[in-house]
Amino acid sequence: MRKQMKILIADSGSTKTDWAILEQGYDPKFVETQGMNPYHQDRETLETILLHELVPQVGDVDRVLFYGSGVRPELEPLMVEILRSAFPMSKVVQAHSDLLGAAVAVCGQNQGIACILGTGANSGLYDGCRILQNTPPLGYILGDEGSGAVLGTRFLNALLKGFLPDSLRELLFAHLQMTEADVIDRVYRKPLANRWLASLSPFIHAHLDVLGVRSLVIENFRDFFRRNLVQYEHRDWTVGAVGSMAWFYRAELVEAARLEGFTMGRIERSPIDGLVKNCVLSDM
Repeated sequence: MRKQMKILIADSGSTKTDWAILEQGYDPKFVETQGMNPYHQDRETLETILLHELVPQVGDVDRVLFYGSGVRPELEPLMVEILRSAFPMSKVVQAHSDLLGAAVAVCGQNQGIACILGTGANSGLYDGCRILQNTPPLGYILGDEGSGAVLGTRFLNALLKGFLPDSLRELLFAHLQMTEADVIDRVYRKPLANRWLASLSPFIHAHLDVLGVRSLVIENFRDFFRRNLVQYEHRDWTVGAVGSMAWFYRAELVEAARLEGFTMGRIERSPIDGLVKNCVLSDM
């Protein structure tokens, strides 16, 4: 009798890692640990997370598929070694970038353009197996069009320069319990300004009906298509996206794609959902 195969899939960011355990005949089991990023964390830290937070909940597995931020090509071998040390019985261990994970999540084995739209933004041309081309996102100061951080930046710019209603500005200040001077100080003098700017997204989403707000969101996405996706010269390929910006503003994203001559396909809030859907449980 053939042994039941157990597959472990990960979607990892710097803050948290979502893990899915797949076994034939059972519903997927989901586990969360702290984030794992080999670019920012040393080997000992990563091994400790696996051994203390994950292995006791999972046990032995036959296959590990890890997709995460910071898993650059030169760091893939290190990440594979770390995963093998935690799961020595696993026959297959793979580690890839979060962008490839997003591509598998929204495109499966089909060619397409895969996008990550959250606090930051990224995209890649995907042939159904690997990323063929990537427009560098450059971060929220030099790039990251379409991201939550850039949306927050543009929203504050429009609000503080009088392009949005004064009443909305007063609502925001009351919501944040801050003054205009506090906002400027928070952006320029405090750490992690990109995350703080992206944290304005729920407020923006709650006021899409205010004149000028929805068009600002759409324009942010249109710039994402203009500055990133046009570089791939494949407007005929379907665009898929993961991330909070893509999910909560999906109507605006679809509209921006239409205006720029692209067609949206699958949109997922979290890559792990699409990774589970598209995982082929072979040899089971």
